[in-house]
Amino acid sequence: MYSRVITGAISGIESMLVAVEVDSSKGMPGFEMVGQLSNEVREARERVRVALKNASIQIPPMRLTVSISPAEMRKEGASYDLPIAVGILVSLGFIPEEGIRNTLIVGELGLNGEVRAVRGVLPIVQKAKQEHIKRCIIPTSNVREGAVIDGIEIIGVNSLSECIAYLQEVEERKPQKIAPARQTLIEDYDKPDTELDFAEINGQEVVKRAVEVAAAGFHHILMIGPPGSGKTMIAKRIPTILPDLSREESLEVSTIYSVAGQLGDDRALITRRPFLDPHHTISEQALAGGGRIPRPGVISLAHRGVLFMDELPEFRHNTIEILRQPLEDKRIHIARTYGNFIYPADFMLVAAMNPCPCGYFPDRSRCTCSEAEVRKYLSRISGPILDRIDVVTEAPRVDIKQLSARMQNESSADIKKRVMEARERQKYRYKGTRYQFNAELRSGDIKEYCKLGTKEQEMMEEIFTIMNLSARAYHKIIKVARTIADLDGKDKISTEHISEAVCYRINDKGYWN
Repeated sequence: MYSRVITGAISGIESMLVAVEVDSSKGMPGFEMVGQLSNEVREARERVRVALKNASIQIPPMRLTVSISPAEMRKEGASYDLPIAVGILVSLGFIPEEGIRNTLIVGELGLNGEVRAVRGVLPIVQKAKQEHIKRCIIPTSNVREGAVIDGIEIIGVNSLSECIAYLQEVEERKPQKIAPARQTLIEDYDKPDTELDFAEINGQEVVKRAVEVAAAGFHHILMIGPPGSGKTMIAKRIPTILPDLSREESLEVSTIYSVAGQLGDDRALITRRPFLDPHHTISEQALAGGGRIPRPGVISLAHRGVLFMDELPEFRHNTIEILRQPLEDKRIHIARTYGNFIYPADFMLVAAMNPCPCGYFPDRSRCTCSEAEVRKYLSRISGPILDRIDVVTEAPRVDIKQLSARMQNESSADIKKRVMEARERQKYRYKGTRYQFNAELRSGDIKEYCKLGTKEQEMMEEIFTIMNLSARAYHKIIKVARTIADLDGKDKISTEHISEAVCYRINDKGYWN
């Protein structure tokens, strides 16, 4: 007898529906599985056999053939266990065909029949809804994650026996769904971090202004300064001035975390912008993603949020160079012999570094580094990477009077208000286009959205010649000036806005000259 069970698969962060086809027939007893399967999927044969035995189901001596289609796609992971078991039971008549009609099933089986959590449930449920599937049977551990999607019935099961009992009760079946409300998710799991606030930072007004500009236009920023000048302290507070994630962005980020297996029982939806701060010993693969079974890396986990790289020159050279593509294209492309995978990587890079190995250059009263050591240290950051960073600012040593004084500093809420107003201007300007922020503008559209007057154009031409800018650096100055004008509430870019934007270029800092 033939049966067909619908399940889901993940390729990159994209999901697709997959069919588990089972045929049971008389003949030499056996259990064959086909469909370009990985070792994990092939091992399902033994997991399913033992799980059925421990669920008190005896499989008669028959020939079982399982095909997971489409055959040209490589199948990875253990999420096919439960649909394979259900497909066998349907083909043998233990479960009526009506029980699995318009139903997607996914889950890993333990030898005792336990249904265990799998990764990627959120995008799979999204795809099922798009394809008008009525219900999804998933592990109970993944129910909160799957229930984020409205308009589809979610059934959580703890064991194979529980799943069988549900599928057999076609007549008595009642719709059920464990659905955490969106508001509950926001209040319970992603409360704002009130412990971090810009009001706690005394001094460094120039750096805070640069960070505000970067946050308003989603520009990449580099802070240079001696140890203890507050670079890390400022970086950790950047998420507090960024706009909240929209519903669409929240689902997009949550999908990445679901595929990476980082949505646990206590968190079903990411509602705060990610903040990732990897250690400088991180490997290239962990940063970019990939592996034998490709998964998103730290860069993709920072999507729509902040990637903070402290002590940037201490990262391995090849690791830093990986940033070239995502900084420019907003995505990571990973090629394998059995497929190409594209992960989103639209993040705000926030980097911090010392100006030399000891950290005190150019203060020769404290710096112990030779000129050669300073040049070697700075050369760890290549020109192409520096060229992709929009804003560079110095974080000088903080004076003791500033540290001990009781100052009325601006709070994160005050700065966020201005950032939101600038973002609203950008939202209105780019309505109906592919852009959201000034930083995303491509060179071909800069003339349209960042128009310069005669005086401003002459100023930019002079700057281009004097600073010997690249075309990319030239355009970045204009985009940063556009953001500064938005913060100033101006429709036109003025010479004052350009002057401030030029101050955020590295050529004028004296480090890489």
